[in-house]
Amino acid sequence: MERNTRQRSAIRDAIAQADRPLLPQEVLETAQSLAPGLGIATVYRNLKSLTEDGTLCTVNLPGENPRFELADRHHHHHFQCRHCQRVFDVFACPGDLSRLAPAGFTVEDHDLTLYGRCLDCSP
Repeated sequence: MERNTRQRSAIRDAIAQADRPLLPQEVLETAQSLAPGLGIATVYRNLKSLTEDGTLCTVNLPGENPRFELADRHHHHHFQCRHCQRVFDVFACPGDLSRLAPAGFTVEDHDLTLYGRCLDCSP
């Protein structure tokens, strides 16, 4: 039980420290420094559990594997670097996008992803 708690904490802490959505492999690489011996199966099992209990949420980008971030974030969007493929949070929002919907349609939510090069990958 203690081992599982230590590993679970390491996974949550790795995501919190990254301050951006992470792929399971990125979670593993970061969390291993906090919990040596951590394996990918344990990461997946804990990501599922932490998502089910509301600690984490998934970030789904078209054609990409799900990434994970803390669920306590307010409404925000994402930026994906086309060079390194990392995803970052964008806390600006264009606001009400209902004017873009066809006449008579009701917008209930929106998700916006920007694409380009991150600071590390910019020429």
